[in-house]
Order: sequence, then C-alpha cells, then structure tokens
Amino acid sequence: MDDAPEAPVAPVEAFQPPYYVAVFTTVRTQQQSGYSETDARMEDLVKDVPGFLGMDHAQTPGGLGITVGYFRDADALTEWRTNAEHQAAQKRGRAEWYQSYTLHVAKVERSHGFTRTQVLRSPTAG
Repeated sequence: MDDAPEAPVAPVEAFQPPYYVAVFTTVRTQQQSGYSETDARMEDLVKDVPGFLGMDHAQTPGGLGITVGYFRDADALTEWRTNAEHQAAQKRGRAEWYQSYTLHVAKVERSHGFTRTQVLRSPTAG
C-alpha cells in the first residue's frame, strides 16, 4: 500500500496571455499494450521543452480522453510537435492505441482562474 499523500487535484493555473493550447481529444482502442509507459515518457519529455507551461488531462467513464497542453509561444509548441520521440509515439498511437482523435491548437487571448479559500469554522456548543 502506498503511504504517500495524494497530490491535490487542481487545474493548471491561468497564465498571462497570449499563450497557446493544444487540445488533444481521443477515443482509445482495446489494444493498449505499452500505452501507459509511453504516456508517462511523453509527460516527462514535454516538461523539458522550454516554454511548456503545464498539462491538464481528463478521462470520461465512456472512454473519451482530453489532454490540454499549455505552451508560452508557437516556438515551444513547434519544438514539441517536431520532437522525434514524440513523433514516434504519435505514429504508434495511430497504429495501435487510438480509435480516433482530434487536435485543436489555439492562441489564448484571455485567461483567469479561481480557487476557493478554505474557511475554518469553530464548533458550536450545543
């Protein structure tokens, strides 16, 4: 059993625009051999791209996956897109892991966020 505390769930913070997002939406096949290892490697690899800001990921119970990568500028996004190891993973994804996918790239012009602060309440006498 893992005794390490679980990291809190939170979206990637809002950044000062402009910046870029790559929205990768997928439906995976039944054949997932090697996917987890490759996915973990890609997450480690993209962190080394200068200008990479972060990543959010969500998976529905029905199998739709959405990954949003945040990049400071178009050059950072291009560096990720043209990375040889990433391109090899893309090729394998099309051959084995994805039933379908879409990629949307957009320039963010507005960004803001919200985080609820925790309010401590004292117990009431009763």
